[in-house]
Amino acid sequence: MELIQYVFLLIYTFALLSLFVYGMNCYILMMFYRLNCPKALKKHEEIKEKFNKDVSAKHWPRVTIQLPIYNERYVVERLIDAVCRIDYPKDLLEIQVLDDSTDDTVEIAKAVVAKMKVRGFDIVYLHRTNRIGFKAGALKEGLKSAKGEFIGIFDADFVPNSDFLKETVPYFIDPNVGMLQTRWGHLNCDYSLLTRAQSMGIDGHFAIEQASRAWSGLFMNFNGTAGVWRKKTIKDAGNWQADTLTEDLDLSYRAQLKGWKLAFATQVVCPAEIPVTINAFKSQQHRWAKGSIQTAKKNLGKLFRSDLSMLVKIQAFLHLTHYMVHPMMLLVVLTSIPMLYTKLFFNNLAYPMMIFTLFCLATFGPSSMYLFSQRILYRDWKRRIKYLPVLMCLGTGIAVNNTKAVLEAFFNIKSGFIRTPKYGIKRKEDRWRGKRYAIPLDSLSIIEFLLGLYSLTGLCMFLFFSRYLISPFLFIYTAGFFYVFFLSIKHGYGKTQQ
Repeated sequence: MELIQYVFLLIYTFALLSLFVYGMNCYILMMFYRLNCPKALKKHEEIKEKFNKDVSAKHWPRVTIQLPIYNERYVVERLIDAVCRIDYPKDLLEIQVLDDSTDDTVEIAKAVVAKMKVRGFDIVYLHRTNRIGFKAGALKEGLKSAKGEFIGIFDADFVPNSDFLKETVPYFIDPNVGMLQTRWGHLNCDYSLLTRAQSMGIDGHFAIEQASRAWSGLFMNFNGTAGVWRKKTIKDAGNWQADTLTEDLDLSYRAQLKGWKLAFATQVVCPAEIPVTINAFKSQQHRWAKGSIQTAKKNLGKLFRSDLSMLVKIQAFLHLTHYMVHPMMLLVVLTSIPMLYTKLFFNNLAYPMMIFTLFCLATFGPSSMYLFSQRILYRDWKRRIKYLPVLMCLGTGIAVNNTKAVLEAFFNIKSGFIRTPKYGIKRKEDRWRGKRYAIPLDSLSIIEFLLGLYSLTGLCMFLFFSRYLISPFLFIYTAGFFYVFFLSIKHGYGKTQQ
């Protein structure tokens, strides 16, 4: 019996220490941000000034913008219109609409492309009859005929500003820069509590994580859209490859291992539509989680064998394996009740105090980063931070979904590339119900509900036995699992077009 107690104690401690490490890294990234931000902001202006001074308008580089789409009937016209409004010489700008659609998006896209051709744009429509390689395959196919020295990429849910290229192309005056990523903005963050929470999570990633990594000489990544690549870099790094679900992350690491520098421009914001349903968000998270672990398996060996600094290697490991926090969360939850019956856990107050401290640091690390991102990005940040509890519930409640993705990656279980549905939603009065592409409820929701009950049981037991130090964290898990479950039910049932 004592052996079983030791096993539970070991699992619980390992999971909690893992969460502690990832949580503490958030503080490190915030520190890197504070150290490097003033210099980086100044450098952005210096880069533009130097480019405009040294490069005349007639010598600007040729750029190809690729628009990979798949069944995007509600947003494809908005996308193409926005890209055609980009302020850049028409004779130096090529636009490729890379369409793998199987519905009436084909006709809509063709009509918009024809209209833009009449207006004098160098725009081509490329339609594949198969989805070999999914998005990576479409980008690779388009690259074969791309005229540009640089390749801009936008997913269907993005609406780039007219000055996008004039703000980004100057970075490539440095021949070592192979890619520039811009910060994602939000078209519909006010739509619901769910979109509010997601927007705060996105802000934390871009404003702090991406900025800190890029400005500190650490490995960062292209986020799949709202960025510009040097075509030479893509080819030198081995081109787009479809053996992971995050072809953007994979190419980023292969390029950096080749010695290319990836840059980030926090001042350049590209607005995008946030998923408005929990099931769309879960699908997106599943793809990112699984793809990240696939990329880690593919590239970490090469990275650790390289002559890069230990700091770069450690940060790259934490970056690629970040989604491991979700399996660790589940381990903590599942072992919480057995820990109540482990005498080693409550022999004295020292161990519970240590656990409480680790929990606090693991939990408040990410939370502090998200709060910090609101503070540096928005004047009304005090109004925005009230949505942090919703983000915390979302982050814990998604653990089942993302753990499944991580396990699929570890055990090489194949799954298709399921793109996130977009509905062209910008205002609160816009509606997604009754439209196509809705993702139905899946069986994982049952597990989320059961884990919610299990966490609630554990919370009640900890309170009953007067173990108050751990109770607040079990409350967060309980709220998270139930929140995601009930949203899944709410969004999973409804009249949608087929």
